[in-house]
Amino acid sequence: MQKILIAPDSFKGCLSSLEVALAIEQGVLSVFPQCQTIKIPMSDGGEGTCDTLLDALGGTMVKITVCDPLMRPIEVAYGILSDGKTAVIEMAAASGLTLLKEKERNPMQTSTYGTGEMIRDALTKGCREFLIAIGGSATNEAGTGMLRALGYKFLNSKGKAVEEGGRWLASITCVDDTAVMPQLKEAKFTVACDVNNPFSGPNGAAHVYATQKGADARMVEQLDEGLDVFGQFVLQEKQIDLNEVPGAGAAGGMGGGLVAFLNASLKPGIDIVLEATNFKAHLKGADLVITGEGKLDRQTCMGKTPAGILKLATIHHIPVIAIGGSIEDVTSLNNSGFLSVYAITPGPVTLEEAMEKENAIKNIRNTVSQVMHTIRFYNRH
Repeated sequence: MQKILIAPDSFKGCLSSLEVALAIEQGVLSVFPQCQTIKIPMSDGGEGTCDTLLDALGGTMVKITVCDPLMRPIEVAYGILSDGKTAVIEMAAASGLTLLKEKERNPMQTSTYGTGEMIRDALTKGCREFLIAIGGSATNEAGTGMLRALGYKFLNSKGKAVEEGGRWLASITCVDDTAVMPQLKEAKFTVACDVNNPFSGPNGAAHVYATQKGADARMVEQLDEGLDVFGQFVLQEKQIDLNEVPGAGAAGGMGGGLVAFLNASLKPGIDIVLEATNFKAHLKGADLVITGEGKLDRQTCMGKTPAGILKLATIHHIPVIAIGGSIEDVTSLNNSGFLSVYAITPGPVTLEEAMEKENAIKNIRNTVSQVMHTIRFYNRH
């Protein structure tokens, strides 16, 4: 092995993508100490996108206090790249599901207002290019809270401003944009999105994702009705059919709100990160790529980090190995093109034990080391 490219996503709730990459590198070098290893921590548009792009392109983190999904103050951070005009904002930092206790999760009430406050702060600091990562949301209100933070007012039939949360989407009959931040006219928004769900309907935001955000069956129907009504409102006001926009249903309809009101472009998150990190150039001369994420399964092949890496590496005829904390449906993963896939957990352990940082690092290192021993044997023969 002369050159190995190491490009994992994070093992969510356990290790960052950089920590995973470092552990993989240790496993490689324990067998091939002279091998050139290039670490490129990755993300598909969810948690870790900001860190990945700052590592690749340079920049600074900005800390501010905004509202969490239930409108409580919370300190968050976003990135401004080294060009001084590009902001990288993770929706989950202010409006994410992990910010709430399980009993607090209720997409009828949760708001994206805090994400809008992050955008507003970046606009006042001179940013005009925005990359918004919208994975991991706690919301189902089409980004209306975010838009309120930027100056939009959503009114009901009586001319009164509607309240925060998905409960009130169906009551919106008018939008007042007279107080919208003037800087938005100069701003360009690109949205990192790893799903293709339409805005509403059986495959839309509410029916597919609202349950995991705390909605019961009745709430799901109410939320979907709200999205449908709001979608009709957007069609009438903006001449945009959000059910014809792949990804408009991402993050509880946040994708659709960004498209309709901020003229955003929705792109697969992994494609954005691959381009920003100049991944194609790093592939030159590589013998192998090692990628991975916390769980490898059928969904891995549908736009997640390992799939994006596999697609690009395959074009250049470079084999790809994937590792994961757990693996389901190995056959589908192999059929998709991975040379091989490996679960790092060596034996029966509790989930808590498997996700302890020291254990996870050791298991990654040991798994990769064993793979390298096998490769070395066959290289000799």
